[in-house]
Amino acid sequence: MPGAVASGIPARRALSALVILGGLLYAAARLHDLPGEGRTLSLSLLLGLAFGIVLQRTRFCFYCMMRDYFEHRNALGLLGLVAALLVGTLGYHVLFGAFLPSPIPGRLPPGAHIGPVSWVLAVGALVFGLGMALSGSCISAHLYRLGEGAAASPFALLGALVGFGLGFASWNTLYLSAIQSAPVAWLPHSLGYGGSALLQTVLLGGIAWLLLRTHRSPTAPDGHPATERPSLTTLLTLRWPATTGGLLVALIAVLAYLRIAPLGVTAELGSIARTLAANGSLLPERLEGLDSFAGCATIIKNTLLSPNGAFVLALIGGAWAAALAAGQFRPQWPDWRSASRNFGGGILMGWGAMVALGCTVGTLLSGIMAAAVSGWIFALFCTAGAWLGWRLRVHVASRPRIG
Repeated sequence: MPGAVASGIPARRALSALVILGGLLYAAARLHDLPGEGRTLSLSLLLGLAFGIVLQRTRFCFYCMMRDYFEHRNALGLLGLVAALLVGTLGYHVLFGAFLPSPIPGRLPPGAHIGPVSWVLAVGALVFGLGMALSGSCISAHLYRLGEGAAASPFALLGALVGFGLGFASWNTLYLSAIQSAPVAWLPHSLGYGGSALLQTVLLGGIAWLLLRTHRSPTAPDGHPATERPSLTTLLTLRWPATTGGLLVALIAVLAYLRIAPLGVTAELGSIARTLAANGSLLPERLEGLDSFAGCATIIKNTLLSPNGAFVLALIGGAWAAALAAGQFRPQWPDWRSASRNFGGGILMGWGAMVALGCTVGTLLSGIMAAAVSGWIFALFCTAGAWLGWRLRVHVASRPRIG
């Protein structure tokens, strides 16, 4: 693997990674002593640091997982995602029993990503999937790729800010026409905690079985099946197995929900877009019902740092440290085609995430773990959008160039 060094990590790279990690840990210690939200900010930073390292080391990118399967029937990434959803489902249901002992209809566990189910959710997820395919990554992957020096990712994130603004502009129309009357469906209301956990386990087990049946092992340059070879000596230089990434993502997700809020990466991005739109008098006078829903909530920012902001900044920092240690920090300025493609994809992802109340981390990952029907709907239509976008990119790439 490029950048892997059998005999160890060069001192310069190791020192740079340790400086970044040390700085983030120092910041967490300082935040911990602040009054008010200090402890929450500190823990958010530590969880973001861990999340960024895991994403970078395991290539935990939702679109990359899907593309590997679409192109090569390599299901390893998607199996890692299924592992995360399965373990997270069980962990969430344990917490639900403490937060809300009886799943009485009309009541929902605090803060869980359980959203309204309507055609707006389906369209938002489809558009988000198209945006992923166009830009080449989901929002969380663009964030961790900033740590790898991917200079095209800022264009995607800038586009996402624009997309959020367009989402705010269209929200009232969509809310009044569909979202307002849409049901907020949560499986434990109908099945209880035991039935909900069992149903999700069966569904995820069936998906895993299908993926295993159709999986084709990736091949190494010599033509033999490639194997993932994690060991103590290669921990910092070789990619970690996809299932390891899934289990670690599930652990971080459960800890985040227990102590702070469900995992999500778009709340800060959306809040920045909402604040900029409000300051520019571009925001509707009233966003009907928006602040009554759980999910990646957006607010008009009055403070510099929020828990989700600390999480996202530490995610980038953790990915940066991991990429440096592995020799995978390779800044490269994109050409105008890549920049414009990322910007356009970002707009689609931003709009889709805004109207769907979250992205692949918030609505899909945290939503399915919470047994929200909205999470399953998002997963289905986001996958369809990613497939359509992938097919479009293959078609365009195969067209002969003129001139």
